[in-house]
Amino acid sequence: MTGGTPSPRVGVFGGTFDPVHNGHLHVARELREALGLDRIFWVPAGRPPHKTGQIVSSDRDRLQMLRLALRESLGDEISSVDIDRSGPSYTADMLELLHDTMAPATLVFLMGEDSLRDFPTWRDPDRIIRAAELAVAARPGIDIDIESIAAQFPVVRGRVRVIPTTELAVSSSEIRERVRDAKSLYGLVPDSVANYIREHHLYLDRADNGTLIPAR
Repeated sequence: MTGGTPSPRVGVFGGTFDPVHNGHLHVARELREALGLDRIFWVPAGRPPHKTGQIVSSDRDRLQMLRLALRESLGDEISSVDIDRSGPSYTADMLELLHDTMAPATLVFLMGEDSLRDFPTWRDPDRIIRAAELAVAARPGIDIDIESIAAQFPVVRGRVRVIPTTELAVSSSEIRERVRDAKSLYGLVPDSVANYIREHHLYLDRADNGTLIPAR
């Protein structure tokens, strides 16, 4: 926009968030500051085809844990657009929906370096890159070969920023395992999320592949 108010820059952070943890919150803060984002929309995945059987908690529980984790952050919002729609959850579909409803905002899709390496295998990469810029959280000292991706999808050129970030060594699968083993979650998730997991007896009776295991 020339001579007017610049369009807001909005981060889009997708994931299963099962559960949301301090690593998610940490990288979101670093990317917001590095990219000058006005807001970040957290978008819990509905039914990601590449993670069949890996979502253990209900949509309601995952949304509520996100609300608890973000309740004191004015710059973070939650979108249930991916959960609310039917069928497989493809990033291209989700971003186009947000792009259409949030225009004229510029969308910035936040992703990890492992996701960027897999990007050529995603469904409709061209649609993704047309709907949003890509911001890649990378560990310092790790080289990412954007040119090899751009060779397959030229539209990527000029639409990807690699942001060195510090890493918190925590994963959702580790947290689920610690719950089943009755280990502390201190420092891994916000206290409100840890309390919710305990009060609702999450992650006690299902393995990460979705099969039932004996409750402990």
